[in-house]
Amino acid sequence: MKNLIVVLIACTAILASCSNPQETPLVEPLALPTQNSSSLPRLFTNAKGETFLSWVERNPEKVAKLYFSKLKDGQWQSPRLIAEGSNWFINWADFPSVIENNELMAAHWLQKSEKGTYDYDIQVAFSNNSGNNWQAPITPHKDGISAEHGFVTMLPLEDQKTFVTWLDGRNTKGDHAKDGGHGGAGAMTLRAAIFDSEGETLEEWELDDRVCDCCQTAAAQTQDGLVVVYRDRSEGEIRDMSVVRYVNGEWTKPQPLKVEMWEMPACPVNGPSITAQGNQLAVAWFMAKGGYPEVKLAFSQDGGATFGEAVVVSHGTTNGRVGTTTLNNGNVLVSWLETADDTAKIMLAKYDKTGTLLKRMTIAETSAARASGFPVLTSNGEDIYMAWTQTDEQTSIKTAKVNFE
Repeated sequence: MKNLIVVLIACTAILASCSNPQETPLVEPLALPTQNSSSLPRLFTNAKGETFLSWVERNPEKVAKLYFSKLKDGQWQSPRLIAEGSNWFINWADFPSVIENNELMAAHWLQKSEKGTYDYDIQVAFSNNSGNNWQAPITPHKDGISAEHGFVTMLPLEDQKTFVTWLDGRNTKGDHAKDGGHGGAGAMTLRAAIFDSEGETLEEWELDDRVCDCCQTAAAQTQDGLVVVYRDRSEGEIRDMSVVRYVNGEWTKPQPLKVEMWEMPACPVNGPSITAQGNQLAVAWFMAKGGYPEVKLAFSQDGGATFGEAVVVSHGTTNGRVGTTTLNNGNVLVSWLETADDTAKIMLAKYDKTGTLLKRMTIAETSAARASGFPVLTSNGEDIYMAWTQTDEQTSIKTAKVNFE
């Protein structure tokens, strides 16, 4: 009998070891070979489910270099250089990006145009062979005015076209001495354009003639058309989120995403994030009405025409810096920072289509300082990837796959 018990215990142990293999970590680090101080990560997943990462490195001579890498078999491929320069505008909140669509790639960065702190232009370069060669960059704004142009969002469109939206400071200089932008002159505007694969402008629009000066833009494509979300700015310094949609070949007038009446005398440098699947749209954003910081999330089921009640994702100890992505089953992930003194926790939460919280976890810790930038988020089916900047003795990009069942 004693021998039988020993055999049974042994068999049970073997079965347990077979049915409970070594657990997959919730956060799997992905090695990214970089040579110098690295920061400003951006993630993008194309229609085929391929994920790309872009980032900036700066060498001891302060030359900035924009790289990208493609994720293959769970590993980042060797970094590939897109462009470099010693006259770039490098900013913790206004960072370059890369997108891809059937071998057509587009990349953007910012380049100084004058000696003024906020005098810089957007540069967009295209590649028609998956980034093996890049065309000479173009400037999407044609105003020729030395002013602030940035906070770019790019989206791939059909027929090898690219949509670009940005904040445009052409009215903040010159004779526009009224609405109080960075230069104390006219207001910041929101503009957008569509380009062909050679960088030729096909269409261009002014979407809003008075917006917040330095919050990120966000854009997505729904079944009904393009949607852009951004922080607006009224003459009374109300800085709520607004929405414009491209429907039947026309842009709608700006509409508030939610009327919150956050009066703010200066830009909070904290833009929204948007994610879409079909006509389901989810937007996350930061606000701090009455000095009380919150991250909120709202869903639209009609391509951004209307939104349901907002869900409070975090409150009290957050400084925003949000990201979003949608999984295959329609669940939405939101990332943000929660702060305690000089430390920030990179947080991630999953919500279903009704806005019900399903799970919440801490991904990593970083600095709450501006140098840590904005954590970024993407997904490929049910695979989730994040990237952020770690501020130690030398800033460095960290990337990870998140197993968030």
